[in-house]
Order: sequence, then C-alpha cells, then structure tokens
Amino acid sequence: MNIDEKYELLKSKLRKMGRVVIAYSGGVDSNFLLKVASDELGENVVAVTIHAIMHSDREMEEAKEYTKEFGVKHEVIKVDNFDEKGFIENSKKRCYYCKCAVFNMIKDYAAKNNVKYVLDGTNVSDLGDFRPGLKALEELEVVSPLKDSGLTKEEIRILSKRLNLNTYNKPSFACLASRIPYGDKITKEKLKLVEEAENYLQDLGFRQYRVRLHNDIARIEVAKDEMHKFFDDEMMKNVHNKLKEIGFKYVTLDLNGYQMGSLNN
Repeated sequence: MNIDEKYELLKSKLRKMGRVVIAYSGGVDSNFLLKVASDELGENVVAVTIHAIMHSDREMEEAKEYTKEFGVKHEVIKVDNFDEKGFIENSKKRCYYCKCAVFNMIKDYAAKNNVKYVLDGTNVSDLGDFRPGLKALEELEVVSPLKDSGLTKEEIRILSKRLNLNTYNKPSFACLASRIPYGDKITKEKLKLVEEAENYLQDLGFRQYRVRLHNDIARIEVAKDEMHKFFDDEMMKNVHNKLKEIGFKYVTLDLNGYQMGSLNN
C-alpha cells in the first residue's frame, strides 16, 4: 500500500471504532493520531495524558496546547507518587512495568466513561527497536491503529506536514527514565536533574539531545549536525557551569553524538 491508501485505511478503522480514548503524549505519533481521530469522530474522541515523574513538565504543557488547538477533550491524570516497583528498580523490563501501570489507568478511565477502545501511537517503525512496553500493550488489548494501517514514522511525519501539524518535524522524545542506565534505581530527584539539564539545552537551541545520568556524571548526547556548537569556549563553559549548578559533579559530551536507545546497548 502507498501512503495515501494507508491514510484512508487509518480513517476507516477509526470510523468503525466510533468512540475512542487516545493515550496522548503530544509527540509526533499521538498528535497525528489525535488529529485524524478528531477529524473523523469529532466529540467521540478523548485524549488522556498521564503526568508522572518520568514525564517532562514542558511536554505536558505542549500536549495541553495541541489539544486546545484541535478542540478535543483532554484529561490529564496527575500521579504524584508513581511507585510501580518494576519501574523504580529499573530492570530491562522497566518499560513493560511502566506501560502496564499507565495503560491500566487509561483503561480504567475509558471503562468508567463506557468507551471500548483505548488507542496508542505505536507505528511500524517502533517494531524494530527494543521496546518491552509493546508486550504490555498487547496484553492489555490496546489498539495501535497507526501500526495496524502499516504507517511508518516517516510517513506519519509526511502526513502530519500535510495536515499542518507543528509536530511534523518534532524530534523524538522518550520518557525521562530512559536517561538512567538499567539497574540504577529511578528517583524523582534523578529525573528532575535530567529534566532541568535538558530544558537548558533546549533553551540554547539544540533540537535533538539527551542528558544521560551516570551517578554524578552528565553524559550529553546531541545530534551530530549540532555537535559543532560545542566547539566554542563560551558554550562549553556555560553548559559546564549550568549543569554543575543544577547538581551534576562532572559534565561530559559523548563524541558519538545522539543515539536513540543508547543505554540499551
């Protein structure tokens, strides 16, 4: 199927479901899915966002703005004490335990509101990466219409641009817990360190970045086409001083550049 046929298939699948709850992060995939669902189903779509320690406050605010633009009902479920043991202990199945907890909350919301279908933004491109959370989605019978329609990440970006969505070229942004090596206990304090450091890099104009936390060391990854920005004494000094002020003892730049899922290796 070509991209237009996949797009029509997606719309058809959504119309058949009638009423849906969409697990919404405001990222490229869930934003595209929400836009198409809202165009096809109108008021029969609700976006539900879980806001817990592994989610950036900035991402939350962006998500709220997008749903306002679409005129879609948006429920934000704030979880102040996300104490899922499998997540906190941070094994390689961390994402599985997290998805189970998060999607059970979303499914509970859907059940209370008599909505049969809970949707997420998984697409075909996600299937080639290490994603233990996909098993949780399967077990909980979460529907992934982008994947089921055969859409890849690149096709979703192309269609998003056609629909004039601001997220068509938004960089990928995994949850903050992905910055902490497996086996290191996840705490709210560690995640806040990472969030504040990454906010600073964003404020400096970097587009694709990660701040990986290795005990008291910040390992900065940026896209290779942005690494040249660090070859400047003033920039290096400012980033070093700011991250030390935030709470890191040492600040390093990964010479390999940004790599999605680099802690999986």
